[in-house]
Amino acid sequence: MKPLCCTLSLLFLAACSRPPTNVEAGLETQVLHFGNGAEPKSIDPHVGTSVGANNIISALLEGLMAEDPRTLDPVPGVAERMPEVSTDGRVYTFTIRKSAKWSNGDPVKPSDFEFSWHRMLNPELGARYAEFLYDIKNARRYNLGRKCDGGLWLFNTRKVQTAAHAAEWAKLSEPERNATFASLKPPEDSGAKPTCPFCKKNLEVPAWDDWKLADVGVRAHDANRTLVVTLENPNPLFLEKLNHYSYFPVHPPTIDRFNAHIRKDTKWTHNAGDYVGNGPFMLRNWAINARLETERNPHYWDRANVKLNGVYFYPIDKKDTEERAARAGFLHSTQSLPAHRLDFLTRKWPTHYKAEPYLGVYFYRFNVTEPPMDDARVRRAFSISVDREQLVKYVLRGGQEPAYGLSPGMGKFEAKARYKFDPAEAKRLLEEYIAEKGDAGRKLLENVELKYNTSEDHLKIAEAIQSMWKENLGVEVALLNEEWKVFMSTVEELDYQISRMGWIGDFRDPITFLDLWVTGGGNNNTGWSSAKYDDLIARARREPDLAKRFTIYNQCEDILAAEMPVLTIYFYRKHYLLHPTVKGWHPTVLDHHPLKHVYLKATD
Repeated sequence: MKPLCCTLSLLFLAACSRPPTNVEAGLETQVLHFGNGAEPKSIDPHVGTSVGANNIISALLEGLMAEDPRTLDPVPGVAERMPEVSTDGRVYTFTIRKSAKWSNGDPVKPSDFEFSWHRMLNPELGARYAEFLYDIKNARRYNLGRKCDGGLWLFNTRKVQTAAHAAEWAKLSEPERNATFASLKPPEDSGAKPTCPFCKKNLEVPAWDDWKLADVGVRAHDANRTLVVTLENPNPLFLEKLNHYSYFPVHPPTIDRFNAHIRKDTKWTHNAGDYVGNGPFMLRNWAINARLETERNPHYWDRANVKLNGVYFYPIDKKDTEERAARAGFLHSTQSLPAHRLDFLTRKWPTHYKAEPYLGVYFYRFNVTEPPMDDARVRRAFSISVDREQLVKYVLRGGQEPAYGLSPGMGKFEAKARYKFDPAEAKRLLEEYIAEKGDAGRKLLENVELKYNTSEDHLKIAEAIQSMWKENLGVEVALLNEEWKVFMSTVEELDYQISRMGWIGDFRDPITFLDLWVTGGGNNNTGWSSAKYDDLIARARREPDLAKRFTIYNQCEDILAAEMPVLTIYFYRKHYLLHPTVKGWHPTVLDHHPLKHVYLKATD
């Protein structure tokens, strides 16, 4: 037998020979190891759409405004100070910092923002977040308008909003205008293009060079470093919205070099030498499905106050794997946690485990273009047959709140319950549908599918709801899972009957949730449309009075509750692990943590 002192010496040597974990090494390297959920489809700010994309883009790029790390209130970013605002609240004048530079050393100019918003709104790019810029005067006209020799038409399913050939249009009587509007819309099954009734030319999608024709309210003056932005209507939320990456700039020479003005599939975002950003960090390396590395940007205007040397983002979409990685010291933070581990982590890892308010809603979409989900009775039956109280209490178990409406409560807006668990009424609605549709309707209900992106938690929720539908409706629903990128394509192409989704607020106002469901919205993806709903959202955008806006929001919620294009399930609560050595990271309802303020320091 070896002497005890020898055994202890061997153990000490073994411990000393173990390489440091990422978390341990981070105290010296000042590199944050960040669990980021599923790999984003793109980190182009005009193409990306996920929370993971936002985390990366916000490290690599910066907009006119930035966020206070504690309150998320707007503070100057690329703009050197808060903007001058006209007395009517519609015109904002920003001055760009002299010290603002791109990561290759080029100066950031006002025209870079005009170029970037031009690209974001260009209809040929097809950006899903283009509508986010509709606060800007004539942005909608450029993005959704149609061109002829007389200018740009803008019309929806009900009326002409802006007419080309303005002089000729002004001469028409109301009946003549109605007849002209009807002539702009050939039958959908004809394959014909709309034709201008005045010049007889086909109406075309505006091209890149039609920006000035649309007279979008953005004017760059590089000589005096100012950017003047004119809004359609006063909007007290505008400065907060500028923190969304859809408003971030891209480097025009890079877009020119890759011919990426109207193309989503270019590779400028993939390589360190090609991704020219203006944020506190810059791209170092991106190994797809492994790790995206950033390093401190030496040209960033506020580089003296950036403490981290880099942030490494890990695309770990399996929550159990991510949780184990954090407990092993591989990650400083996780994106989320598996529900079945919350009790254990509360007891055993209380210094790391975080449970915080989170402005988000988990829901299922219905594809209303295909039977049986084209019938509101069926959609309502599927919704009110779900026992949300039981779901959050026994399946989720993380303090989430049942969602009986779309928007969570925030500020002075109250989340009202607009329906309740009512299996008897759900059964009655389905029986009424079957009585009307006969065997054809019954057969349709025998072949319903729910699609979700691969995740153990999504599966558990889906299985619980599947069981409720079977028990309360007598309907067997098949469950199909897909990898995230495939799933997103499935949803965008309406290749589903019911699909899982969640939405995290982009800013702190209910319209960030309600705006999703306007006709043709880039994130609607249900096929649902309501003229009354569209009009209410348009009114809300124009209404500066907060109380009146809330009244409109409640009317929108009532329409969604009546027509049920979505089945809301619960309001989020953020559960994650954060190592105690991470400093400058504060709880926020949007889960935004500006990384320029974060640093690593040993705990006392």
